Amino acid sequence: MARAATTTDAFNAVAEPRRRQILDLLVGGERAVNDLVDLLDLAQPLVSKHLRVLREVGLVDVRDSGRHRVYRLNAAPLKPIHDWVKSYERSWEERFRALDDVLEELKAEENDR
Repeated sequence: MARAATTTDAFNAVAEPRRRQILDLLVGGERAVNDLVDLLDLAQPLVSKHLRVLREVGLVDVRDSGRHRVYRLNAAPLKPIHDWVKSYERSWEERFRALDDVLEELKAEENDR
C-alpha cells in the first residue's frame, strides 16, 4: 500500500533539508531538472519527487522547454512562514539586548581590574 501524502503546506515542504536546498538553488533563477540533479548530487527520481512536493504546495512553477522541464521559485507561499518567524523577532531582540547588557558589564568589570 502506498504511503499517504503528508506534505500539504509550505511549512511541511520546507521541513525537508533537500527541499530547502532546491529552493536555495532556485532563488538564483530558473533551473532544469538535470541541473538540479547535478548540483545536488542526487538521483533524478529523488529530485523529481522533491520537486513534485514543492510544486503541489505552490513553491515552484514548472514549464517545458524543449525536452527539459524548467523550474522556478514561487516565493509567495513562504510568506506565512516569514510572518510566523517574524512574530518571534521582538523576543529575540529583547534577549539580544539583555545579552549586550551582560557583555558590557563583564567588559566594565574586566577594565576595572
